[in-house]
Amino acid sequence: MSSPDGPVGAERSLGQLVATATGEMSALVHDEIALAKAQLRQDVKRGAVGGAAFAAAGAVLIFSLPMLSFALAYGIRTWSGWNMAICFVLSFAANVLVAGLLALIGVVFAKKAKKGKGPQKVAASAKETAAVLGNVKPHPRAVSPTSAVEVRVGETGATVARSSS
Repeated sequence: MSSPDGPVGAERSLGQLVATATGEMSALVHDEIALAKAQLRQDVKRGAVGGAAFAAAGAVLIFSLPMLSFALAYGIRTWSGWNMAICFVLSFAANVLVAGLLALIGVVFAKKAKKGKGPQKVAASAKETAAVLGNVKPHPRAVSPTSAVEVRVGETGATVARSSS
């Protein structure tokens, strides 16, 4: 008998072939699961970045608006000499603009996370693997009369040939 990693044309027992196929199928399933996890992790990370951008937009608008508004309004008043009411309106508009830009960044990342095709890619790959394995037909092997043993099963008369190697 040859080792499972022997040359391609070497004779291997049915047990060795089944063990090799089982090991390869197990590795394939583990790799498919690892791929699904990696793609889902990437989609979740994109969603988290989008959510963080939305949270940052809200924090900027809520916490810095009073201080920023006063500072900006007094700065505009000093620079231009305009009425204080106009200066406060311009200050508010600047804060809304900053919050809008942060919200736009959040929308972009949320759309990227929504478009993530991680699970769909993995499912398609698994279906493709199953289709390939479903169409696999065993290689026909000639059974020589000296290495085969006939076994009668029950009263149905079914005959099974077994290889002695």
